Amino acid sequence: MEVQTDNLVQQLRRSGFKGQIIHAGNASYDEARAIFNAMIDRRPAVIAQCLDVEDVTSAVRFGREVGFEISVRGGGHGVAGKALNDGGLVIDLRHMNQVVVDAEKRLAIVSGGATMSHLDRATQPHGLATTGGRVSTTGVGGFTLGGGSGWLDRKFGLACDNLVSAEVVCADGSVLRASETENPDLFWALHGGGGNFGVATSFTFRLHPLSVVTAALLFWPPAAGPDILRHYRDFMDAAPDEVSGGFLYVTAPNEEFVPQHLVGKLSCLAVLIYAGPEDEARRVLAPVLALKPAGTMVAEMPYADLQCLIDDPPGYRNYWSAEHLGQLPDAAIDLFCARAGDMIVPSPSQHVLFPQGGAAGRNGDRYPVPWRRAAWTVHPFGLWSAPEDDERGKRWTRDIRADLQPWAMGAVYLNFIGDEGEDRVLAGFGRENYARLVAVKSRYDPDNVFRSNHNIRPE
Repeated sequence: MEVQTDNLVQQLRRSGFKGQIIHAGNASYDEARAIFNAMIDRRPAVIAQCLDVEDVTSAVRFGREVGFEISVRGGGHGVAGKALNDGGLVIDLRHMNQVVVDAEKRLAIVSGGATMSHLDRATQPHGLATTGGRVSTTGVGGFTLGGGSGWLDRKFGLACDNLVSAEVVCADGSVLRASETENPDLFWALHGGGGNFGVATSFTFRLHPLSVVTAALLFWPPAAGPDILRHYRDFMDAAPDEVSGGFLYVTAPNEEFVPQHLVGKLSCLAVLIYAGPEDEARRVLAPVLALKPAGTMVAEMPYADLQCLIDDPPGYRNYWSAEHLGQLPDAAIDLFCARAGDMIVPSPSQHVLFPQGGAAGRNGDRYPVPWRRAAWTVHPFGLWSAPEDDERGKRWTRDIRADLQPWAMGAVYLNFIGDEGEDRVLAGFGRENYARLVAVKSRYDPDNVFRSNHNIRPE
């Protein structure tokens, strides 16, 4: 086995590959194959840590020549663990994390392995930003290719709405540019179609003026949840686009602004994010701030600091899912709040409702992201340590989805779910879009080389 692996490494080197090549015989192998979800334990034969687009091209061609299954790793944050495989090739983009900002044109060119932290820290000094994920560790590539919902989507639209162009290494090793005028069918498919069409090695994003945001974290005992959530719903239904956030049940952290009787216990938390300074935010957020939270933090900060304010800790076992709701009536609120008692506490798990709408909802059906029309998204986000809690955590996730089916739209943000079957994949793209996506897949990846994803099978 070791001799065979050495031969494979030499073959990849001969192709001109410059980056590090890691396999099971290397001391760094376990670290290189670790991803965000500790429930995933896969052992690829070769991990090719690319330095540039030429390395990606070499790796794709090598993988096809030797008949390896190919997975692509950006941030490694996806809950399904599609960044890894067993016995195949992982094209690891993490060293390709450069961000170049053109402040005058308000554009950022982002390499395929960059995380949100790389992007946000590069744009912050220029007083510019674009919609990113809700934590700093998420990979820009997978996030954007899945559509991209974050704190700023009500103000600036989804991440994919701000995509100007992309560079893609296709299944045959060719490198294409996709934009409104170059390979427009591929460009359309990259707006929500995931990693089905090639390895995205570079993205160009439209940036928007934004220097500071204001974050409000408001805690209450869990019994207050249904009443507070009704107020929160009514406020968000009428809120301006500058306001986003979420309503969560969480294990309260040991922070100054959290009363000691809640620390380490199940609590409800209203998150309000305002795209602007604190004085404006306090005026706009006054109806929720007046609800007498047990713990309050309101702070103005750079957007890049907000992005790492509630980073999810790595090393936990993960299971997530989502339902997108057309409305949030009182009956749905009661069911949502009741299920919070089934969470694993204490743990970093989050029982979340995200308000949608704003600019993200107004951008219509131009791209294959049908879930953008939802009013609310319920997102049970489970993280725990012990394998014996796996079934309990999965059951909680499935039960809340089942409870809220009467108000579910059927569409789903695939970045929020794991392997839930072909029907859910179809729901992620929309039936009307799927045939068009199949045609694009058949043109750019007819052999389904890039299938380690929420897969679209070619004709």
